[in-house]
Amino acid sequence: MKNVYIVLTNTGTVLSKIVRSYTKDEFAHSSISLDSELKQMYSFGRKNPYNPFWGGFMHEGLDIGTFKRFKKTKSQVYELKVTDEQYDSIENTINEFMQRKDELHFNTMGLFMVSINRRRVKKDYYYCAEFVKTALERANINLDLPEIIRPECFKVIGEEHLVYKGLFRNYKYNENNV
Repeated sequence: MKNVYIVLTNTGTVLSKIVRSYTKDEFAHSSISLDSELKQMYSFGRKNPYNPFWGGFMHEGLDIGTFKRFKKTKSQVYELKVTDEQYDSIENTINEFMQRKDELHFNTMGLFMVSINRRRVKKDYYYCAEFVKTALERANINLDLPEIIRPECFKVIGEEHLVYKGLFRNYKYNENNV
């Protein structure tokens, strides 16, 4: 058995405030990480921390990009136990997306379609929660997630798997974080 980490964040940026205004959710962004230190964390987000309109597949981290710029980012980190095969599948999905990152696009329209409870499916277009859900589904991890996915939906993982809640910049993994 191995662990993957689902990271929910709220940067407090204008875009996250817009998303939160129509979802009424606490968090506006989700990522997946292959390690407890969140050094191998991936999602669809800003390619440039100063430009919210240029997005795509990203390697994210505590000390890089958007999270480095927005130091008051709130977060919750969930630990999910998976089989070795499921872990490998998620890693393979991430590697595939990394190799194809120039062909992949941020699903801006899909993100805003969530506000009217609709889904926009377009090949090679994702927003953060769609990517995380895709990685989990490809690994045959069934969390009974809704078709129209929002970061907040990952809370279905459950409080018992919550390993951190607080400012993202203060995250350090240990068994007794929460």
